[in-house]
Amino acid sequence: MERKFKLCYVSDECVACGTCMKVCPKNAISINNGIKAKVDPDKCIGCGKCAKVCPASVMRIGERI
Repeated sequence: MERKFKLCYVSDECVACGTCMKVCPKNAISINNGIKAKVDPDKCIGCGKCAKVCPASVMRIGERI
């Protein structure tokens, strides 16, 4: 059976401000072509710090199977 764990997701409304990158303890977030934040699922621990500081409220924490 596969293990479930939390992961951060970014919606298309991201404004690429970089605030989430600054608070990520695992450096799991990068800005993709200056357009949208991208989360590396292998590094993300689902702590939610990015979602809490996102000024556009476009990041959410969900479960990945």
